[in-house]
Amino acid sequence: MKNIQVLKPKFRVDECLSEIKECLDLGWTGMGYKTIEFENQWKTYTGLNNAHFLNSASAGLHLAVKILKEKHGWQDGDEIITTPLTFISTNHSIVYENLKPCFADIDDSLNLNPQSVIKKINKKTKAIIFVGIGGNTKNLTEIISIASENNLAIILDAAHMSGSHINSRHVGFDVDVSVFSFQAVKNLPTADSGMICFNSENDDIKARELSWLGINKDTFSRSAMSTYKWDYNVNQVGYKYHGNSIMAALGIVGLKYLEEDNQYRRDLANRYKKNLKGKVDFIEHDSDQTSRHIFQVVVDYREELIDYLSTHNIFPGVHYRQNTDYGLFNTKSKLPKSKYFSSRILSLPLHLELSFEDIDKVSKTLLQGINSQ
Repeated sequence: MKNIQVLKPKFRVDECLSEIKECLDLGWTGMGYKTIEFENQWKTYTGLNNAHFLNSASAGLHLAVKILKEKHGWQDGDEIITTPLTFISTNHSIVYENLKPCFADIDDSLNLNPQSVIKKINKKTKAIIFVGIGGNTKNLTEIISIASENNLAIILDAAHMSGSHINSRHVGFDVDVSVFSFQAVKNLPTADSGMICFNSENDDIKARELSWLGINKDTFSRSAMSTYKWDYNVNQVGYKYHGNSIMAALGIVGLKYLEEDNQYRRDLANRYKKNLKGKVDFIEHDSDQTSRHIFQVVVDYREELIDYLSTHNIFPGVHYRQNTDYGLFNTKSKLPKSKYFSSRILSLPLHLELSFEDIDKVSKTLLQGINSQ
């Protein structure tokens, strides 16, 4: 049996090389040119008003928190309600700005539980970060309503959600800002990059300045650029967070195939569901319009099962360990659902080079492993 990895990106190599060659022929591989083209295509695809291409989704999450903090006058020590079950970048972004993560529990979808969120709201609460694990949109609409009713900002960590829709509308609407990841194994893969989409045009402008070291790029003139006599102003400390044209070139190609690729992911996930239903629990998505970035089962004896699968050249993953287990976020909050799933969820291989026969083999081996424990 061939090696089956958890996630494997699919690049249309010839098309990608053609897009990259344009950058090399022009001699412009950095910010601009392809990054602008990709931003415009992303706005057309998603229907979102603004989009700024960055070097990572982690950078985008930091900018999201920073810009909203400054805009609304949040103070150090104010709180953002967030999920404990996510990649660490989500909650690092809160700490970067001297704010406090307030962890609410999840439900069986692995997304934030709306009732737990409501219980965590207090006078220091300023925002909610919602993470759509695996692209799942479950509870997002309700969390948006809770944020609106309590005058809270809402940040959508959409790292897994490229191509996730709610009622045929791409996610990212009705939130203050959404952040998408195009990291190497995401549904729309580059080497590493991301997109930040603010609802407000002024916030988008602010993000563009902050992502280029605080430089006000609008003061560049064509004559100055041609003679390398840069004419700009710097009003604030910024960061080197902007994307480049090589990564954007990969994104432009990937975006052409995103709907097709996501449908195939859903087909593979449905095959898993057919094989495993009634035999092992798995994480359901709330619709057939999600990106299906990952397929997760819920098992006891997870570490032993990982070892068993590995001996059969099947290499699953874990998305994710609850952040409250880390020393940085040590908390006494009782989060029973997060604790339960954190030690039991297992992501099975799900990538575009798998066949239905591969899914059948993984399913059979998984069930054999469970029965052997």
